[in-house]
Amino acid sequence: MTALPREMTAIAITKPGGPDVLKPQRIAVPVPKDHEILIKVEAAGVNRPDVLQRQGGYPPPPGAPSTPGLEVAGKVVAGGASARRYKEGDAVLALVPGGGYAEYCAAAEDNALPIPEGLSMSEAGGIPETFFTVWTNVFERAGLKPNETFLVHGGSSGIGTSAIMMAHHLGARVFATAGSPEKCRACEKLGAERGIDYRAEDFVQIVKDATQGKGADVILDMVGGDYVGRNLAVAAMHGRIVNIAFLKGSKVEVDLLPIMLKRLILTGSTLRPRSVAEKAEIARALEAKVWPLLAEGKIRPQIYKTFPLAEAAEAHRLMESSAHVGKIMLVP
Repeated sequence: MTALPREMTAIAITKPGGPDVLKPQRIAVPVPKDHEILIKVEAAGVNRPDVLQRQGGYPPPPGAPSTPGLEVAGKVVAGGASARRYKEGDAVLALVPGGGYAEYCAAAEDNALPIPEGLSMSEAGGIPETFFTVWTNVFERAGLKPNETFLVHGGSSGIGTSAIMMAHHLGARVFATAGSPEKCRACEKLGAERGIDYRAEDFVQIVKDATQGKGADVILDMVGGDYVGRNLAVAAMHGRIVNIAFLKGSKVEVDLLPIMLKRLILTGSTLRPRSVAEKAEIARALEAKVWPLLAEGKIRPQIYKTFPLAEAAEAHRLMESSAHVGKIMLVP
């Protein structure tokens, strides 16, 4: 077994605040528990929940590391007594409840998956948080089926680009909102039938016109605010609307009558607080349904920019600017 260092560099949130509160610090290398593996991190994804945690609004669940970071890719360097699937040297990606912004990260073995052939470590590290989120919300909670119409807001984000690719290749008709004509064209290249510039166009009217008045069967929304009422307006009969974030606010005044008249489902979920067992079920579904698409090259994570681990603050500044299309990554 490879000798491991006792300490490593990790990014600490020194106090709630802006990106500059993220500082490299030396902390102990994690010791994997019975059911865990220890990963030498080669890439870690940056996500909106990391920004919320940095600002003091999204504390890690009990028992999770205070170090931010919800997804990693790298090589297995150690395993707990009950860890059986992976051996030292295996290349894996993993969904973690925290600890990703570091040189080493412990992960529940059941929440790790083998890296599909042909993907770089940066591409692999950009998969777990987004793909797990999309699968559980769009395909499990909302039950998106082939030939249904799917509308995703924030189409150029990490979640959005992943949702477009997965829905398109699993047979849905996809529409996506984004903040510029360039971002809309990027969404279309990934499989959206129409990118909708929310700054200049009305997504309700465009989706209704494109579907002969029917609307969207499934809507994935991370915006909230006035989008809540507009989602109810554009939803088809028996439509399912899933909220996973509220960038424009979670408190809204809205007419709920469309829920009754169109027999809609308005729901939502979070991923981070779920149990290892619940996340393991999502992992198994992804391995069965989506991993073949990755292995065949039909889906490829969209990496916008990679930063050294020590420049986590710059990565957060880019995330908050919303200038990116796809994933922002950190590399130790």
